[in-house]
Amino acid sequence: MNKRKIINDPVYGFISISSDLLFDLVEHPYFQRLRRIKQLGLADVVYPGALHTRFHHALGAMHLMSQTLRALQEKGHLIWGPEIEAAQIAILLHDLGHGPFSHVLESVLMPGVKHEAITLALMKDLNRQMNGRLDMAIQMFEGTYPRKFFHQMVSSQLDMDRMDYLNRDSFYTGVIEGSIGADRLIKMFDISHDQLVVEEKGLLSIENFLHARRLMYWQVYLHKTLLSAQAMLTQILRRARELSNDGRVLFATPDFSRFIVNTYSLADFENNPDLLQSFNALDDNDVWASVKGWASHEDPVLSALCKGLLDRKLFKISFFDAFPAPEILEAKSRELLESGIREEDLSYFLLTGETTNWAYEKEQDPIRVKMKTGELLDIADASDIPTIEALTKIVRKYYVCWGKNVSLRGS
Repeated sequence: MNKRKIINDPVYGFISISSDLLFDLVEHPYFQRLRRIKQLGLADVVYPGALHTRFHHALGAMHLMSQTLRALQEKGHLIWGPEIEAAQIAILLHDLGHGPFSHVLESVLMPGVKHEAITLALMKDLNRQMNGRLDMAIQMFEGTYPRKFFHQMVSSQLDMDRMDYLNRDSFYTGVIEGSIGADRLIKMFDISHDQLVVEEKGLLSIENFLHARRLMYWQVYLHKTLLSAQAMLTQILRRARELSNDGRVLFATPDFSRFIVNTYSLADFENNPDLLQSFNALDDNDVWASVKGWASHEDPVLSALCKGLLDRKLFKISFFDAFPAPEILEAKSRELLESGIREEDLSYFLLTGETTNWAYEKEQDPIRVKMKTGELLDIADASDIPTIEALTKIVRKYYVCWGKNVSLRGS
């Protein structure tokens, strides 16, 4: 069987699956599940074109990895065949641990269990199934491989993950400000002192990358309407869990029901192989099927939240520079109580939160620029554009989200 395939990608053109092992991983059910998980979750409530999946994204990141490794080889760096395949595997599988709607599921149904940890557990299970052929890829993913620049390409502020999702999310949302010119940036990569660095002539490309990331956060990832929809889905899952804990039986697929009823730790995943299988059975369809079913549930809170999300009757949201004053929350509470919402249900229809936009984390994970003299400088020090330094500052905004025009009277 010919396993060397070419995939037509709308962002990059043709993507090559260059080895039998890569093909087998793409074909595996763990990876195929990513076809059924949208990359941007509920973002299509704002940008109707944002329907691309984590399957798209993982293949795109693998493509950028292969392009980067080729560019580094052309500059004389010795990278041998098994390392190329391992790096492609590490980035191809980097999102395996994302559940339906990603961070929403993590925060409510799997608190304290990060998707990166689930990814590693799934990679180790794949490695067992494939007789240890993923050993090097797992080391690169974890950061234990001796050549440290490989881990930087998988997880850093200038990794293949970010480069693809900015390009891809920009393409599918139509927010052109997120486009980063990946081809030129890849040509500017180099290795110095076992670090992934960027040549001095690539300064403008990095600056564009950081600005694009900042703009995409405000315009897409932290868009107020998306935050509202995510808040509603969070409250839906929270209510479903509360009802289940009270002994109410809710409609759900068997595997999704398992996560609604129980709370699992990372140790549970490591010790119960069947739990990984249940997790791998979850995708966006499980959640949507439940939301549709719960829209007619006898519980008025669950029903109202589900109907609102399905019909795009979303919570209102207001942003503030500081945590909202008590009088603001009191006014919203009175408004909701007057609309018929019971005081014990207020927390489902009135919530606060905060967002942070930190385009460049200089202290935690610096981007190094290789100057013409050979000196390595932080991008903020190498650039003469003052806005780069400004991008190192955390911008924090607070918000209030409330169910305006929601009424539970007569329920």
